[in-house]
Amino acid sequence: MAVTRIAAVAAHFGADIARALDKIAGIIERLADDGVDLLVLPDASLGGYIGDLRNPDPAAGPEAIDGDGPEIRLLSRMAGSMTVCVGYAEQADGVRYNSAVCLSGDGVLGRHRKVHQPAGEHLAYAAGQGFSAFDTPVGRLGMLIDYDKTFPEAARVLALDGAHTIAALSAWPASVTDRAARVPNDRQSRLFDLYDQARAAENQIVLASSNQTGTTGNLRFLGQAKIVGPGGDILAKTWTKGGLAVADIDIAAEIERARRVLHHLAERRTDTYPNLLHDKGVH
Repeated sequence: MAVTRIAAVAAHFGADIARALDKIAGIIERLADDGVDLLVLPDASLGGYIGDLRNPDPAAGPEAIDGDGPEIRLLSRMAGSMTVCVGYAEQADGVRYNSAVCLSGDGVLGRHRKVHQPAGEHLAYAAGQGFSAFDTPVGRLGMLIDYDKTFPEAARVLALDGAHTIAALSAWPASVTDRAARVPNDRQSRLFDLYDQARAAENQIVLASSNQTGTTGNLRFLGQAKIVGPGGDILAKTWTKGGLAVADIDIAAEIERARRVLHHLAERRTDTYPNLLHDKGVH
C-alpha cells in the first residue's frame, strides 16, 4: 500500500513575488513536517493574476518571469523531496503566458501553459498549445490551469497520456456578469465544484484543485480547494477563505478499484466521435 498525502491550497497571492516566495516557503516547511508528498498551489501564485477579466491592461502586469529563472530554481530547492505544482506568469521569447510548473528538489518535472482563454484574457496572455502528462515521484501527473478544466477534452488527453493525478491550478473568480451576494450561491462556485468532480469521475483519476482567495482588481476569487477521488467523491475541501485540503490516498489502488468493472478510457467508442478532431463549428 503506497499512500500519497496530497495538499491543495486555497490562499491569496498578490503581485509581490518576493512575498509570495516567503509565503510558499512557510507552507512547504510546515507541510513537509506533516508528511505531504504532493502540494498544489494556486494559479498565479508568483506575481498574481489580472484584475479585470473582460478588459485587462497588459501593461499593468502581472510581472512575468523566466521559466528557468532564479525564482523557479529557488522553488525547486525549497521543495526538497516534495512534489510541488505552482502557477506563475511566464516570459518566453517576448511573450507572456499563464503557466504552471511542477518541480521537486531534483528540478523541473513538468510544465503547462494555459490553453483555453475566457473573455479578454487573450489581451494579457498568449495561449498554450497542448496538454501532456509527465512522471513525478508521486506518479504520472498532468496539469490544468483555470478555464482548461471546463473542457472535458483537456483532462481526457492527460488521462490518455497516463496521468493518474491531475493538478488543477486556478485563479477562479465569482461570476463577473451575475455575481451572487454570497459566494457559495454564485453560479461559478457551483461550476467550479462540478468541473472538479466531473473531470475526476469521467476519467477515473485523482484531481487536486487549488484556487486563489480574496480579491484582485474587480475579481473576487472563490477558494474551494479540494481533493477528488476517482469516483468523483470529494475527499477533502476548503471553503471561501484560505485553507488546506489534505487527503491520504493510495492513488494506484483507488484507480484500479474504480476501473475494475467500468473502465471509461478503455470502453470509449472512438469510431462514433468523428467530429472531435474535425469539428464543423458551433452554431
